[in-house]
Amino acid sequence: MESSLKKSPGKKIPALILVLLTLVVLVFVIWRVDSSPSTNDAYAVADTIDVVPEVSGRIVELAVKDNQPVKQGDLLFRIDPRQYQANLAKAEAALVALDKQIMLTQRNVDAQKYGADSVQAAVAKARAAAKQAGDTLRRTEPLLSEGFVSAEDVDRARTAQRAAAADLNAILLQAQQAASAVSGVDALVAQREVVQADIALTKLYLDMTIVRAPFDGRIVSLKTSVGQFASAMKPVFTLIDTRQWYVIANFRETDLKNIRPGVPATIHLMSDSGRTFEGKVDSIGYGVLPDDGGMVLGGLPHVSRSINWVRVAQRFPVKIMVDKPDAEMFRIGASAVATLEPQ
Repeated sequence: MESSLKKSPGKKIPALILVLLTLVVLVFVIWRVDSSPSTNDAYAVADTIDVVPEVSGRIVELAVKDNQPVKQGDLLFRIDPRQYQANLAKAEAALVALDKQIMLTQRNVDAQKYGADSVQAAVAKARAAAKQAGDTLRRTEPLLSEGFVSAEDVDRARTAQRAAAADLNAILLQAQQAASAVSGVDALVAQREVVQADIALTKLYLDMTIVRAPFDGRIVSLKTSVGQFASAMKPVFTLIDTRQWYVIANFRETDLKNIRPGVPATIHLMSDSGRTFEGKVDSIGYGVLPDDGGMVLGGLPHVSRSINWVRVAQRFPVKIMVDKPDAEMFRIGASAVATLEPQ
């Protein structure tokens, strides 16, 4: 009995050490989880655009297939250009006709400008003659009652005054016609600028019949074919921007205190958990829709809680930019695991 009591303290020491080691490991795990938050509530995302034609027309060439990768500048599809080619030819023909009209009008103006000096001299001469005829008439009429002149003399003075006035009006009309011709050329020149603008716009529309990839990406949601009528500003398919991928990771609000933009992150895609991708936190969401239905705000993301009947921490989306994504592995909506490494 005494020997068994003597052996008991020795057996308690390994058990105590095991308990201490367990506590140390537990503390380390808690610290690790708290300092390096991780979540499997994450998914891959990339920016997308709707590929829309800027002009309407029937698709005569479709150069891509659904889910096909494309490079910037690659032809996506072509719209029937014949209508826009005809509009361009019509506008260019109108410009040629207008140029001929301007040339003929300009010749007339040049001829009138050539005689402009003589016209001005004729106007001055006609004014002087009209003034002289009027003065002569005013001096002659009072002399008739005194018998110094005859009635025929007065009639001749009146006739001369009327003739001088008519000559002056004719010369003034000629001068006005010359000025109108110059104004006509100015109007034609202004009209020419309008036609040139119409030609430039028609050329732009013709260029828009060819739709090319604005960046490297991948075609998705392609559900059309050659012969389909495409309306301007209506989507034909979607183009994923594969130049940059990011992961939206929903972290508990209790983890946000150590998360800042620039914090390094490790990412695993569930499609190949053996591959590791590095990234950095870009931003942290500042609003989500709550599950209790007490508030609805348009545009906010909805992040479900894992247990609805127990009050648990809300999750907020954290945007993580992936440094070197594999374009073949990353897909929009792919499940991921994100682990942060705050400094």
